Amino acid sequence: MSGIFGVTSQKDCTTDLLYGTDYQTHLGTEYGGIAVLTGKRIYRQIHDISQSQFKSKFYEDYKRFEGKYGIGVISDSDAQPMFLNAKFGSFAICMTGLIENTGEIIRELHNRGHSFSETEDGSANSVEVVAKLISEGDDFVSGIERMFTKIIGSCSLLLLCKDGIYAARDRFGYTPLAIGKRGKDYAVCSETCSFPNTDFKIQKFLMPGEIVLINDNGVKQVKGNGNIQQICSFLWIYTGFPASTYEDINVERVRERCGAALAKNDKDIDVDVVSGVPDSGIAHAIGYAMQSKKPYRRPLVKYTPGYGRSYTPPVQEIRDRVARMKLIPVKHIIDGNRIVVCEDSIVRGTQLKNFTINKLWDNGAKEIHVRPACPPLMFPCKFCLSTRSINELAARKAIKGIEGKDIEDVSKYTDHTTKEYKKMVEWIEKDIEVTTLRYQTLEDMIKAIGLPREKLCTYCWNGECLAKNNLLPSS
Repeated sequence: MSGIFGVTSQKDCTTDLLYGTDYQTHLGTEYGGIAVLTGKRIYRQIHDISQSQFKSKFYEDYKRFEGKYGIGVISDSDAQPMFLNAKFGSFAICMTGLIENTGEIIRELHNRGHSFSETEDGSANSVEVVAKLISEGDDFVSGIERMFTKIIGSCSLLLLCKDGIYAARDRFGYTPLAIGKRGKDYAVCSETCSFPNTDFKIQKFLMPGEIVLINDNGVKQVKGNGNIQQICSFLWIYTGFPASTYEDINVERVRERCGAALAKNDKDIDVDVVSGVPDSGIAHAIGYAMQSKKPYRRPLVKYTPGYGRSYTPPVQEIRDRVARMKLIPVKHIIDGNRIVVCEDSIVRGTQLKNFTINKLWDNGAKEIHVRPACPPLMFPCKFCLSTRSINELAARKAIKGIEGKDIEDVSKYTDHTTKEYKKMVEWIEKDIEVTTLRYQTLEDMIKAIGLPREKLCTYCWNGECLAKNNLLPSS
């Protein structure tokens, strides 16, 4: 995952750039970067933020930079923004999304005379690949359009040049981009939680495939939108920040509705306490508590915001360490109580069992009822950087345990009305050692989000993708 932020100002943009980019921090843990247009030159700085917060790394840098236009990024994979000199001018670029066919594109570009810098593990930087594809266009807009047709996966981007900031949303809208306005100043971001405290007001959400140019003259559409929208449903369930809004739908409200839906299907159990796994499970739990009329309490508390998400780091060892250290059990709340635990999702299941469930049992929980706010995850995401292997997924491990082998067609396990689905859930319930486990249904999750089903990507739950041609590059 990555979060991007850009700003154009009538004066100096750097303070807004620092704080606006920092409000994307929940989307990444590895790299932070900013680029500022000063006069005719672009100044860029990238830092490793894996062991420190973005603001602390960039506080001195932003005071040295000065300019009216700037872009920033928080990234989990690639160091960015990238800088490139193209035939139509120099530019800096940052992106969010996932490109599956970087190797194939690199081979093609090598054959056309391009060269690439390498990352530490020997692979190429995806942002550099995007920049090289754009540089083959006749101008920035045609270059971005050409890049869209060549990639498998998704890419939303900000491109800083002498003309201003080009903002382009992925052609099928998997990742969002929003425009904010403050007087004559403009901002563009992945997460609208960056707007309220910087005094920007949401002006519009870019449509899939739409490209705009933002500068002193305002916001100009330079490429219209496509006719397919497939925004990631997981934004509302887990990825997004509670104060953020996508397509005019707030994250916190969706999570409350998810929790309420879970409670409506739980009429046959009685509990003493409703809780949520911090932070993203909290609003789901609040919704559950409001619907069930059971008290919301905090048997597990997160120690300071300095502990990030255990889902986002790229290395399992780091994910486990974060999961172990960030949540502290409160024995006085846990001991002797029957507890509902609302969670955004179950991905691998190991962290939930080892670092959440075990802490509750060890501190005297009488019963533990786990309620994920989405269905079982069945497929690795092809459009954002998240789970990369089928074998990592708890549901797939359960299916293999039931079937005795890996199977290709899992449709009977994605339908919550089948006996196979019931067996799978019971297998996971036993594996993570809880009293009961009940997942959200896909229908209730979609209803909680509030968009038509055809406008939501549900690939990771059912393997279905309306924009199937996005799994293959265009000719």
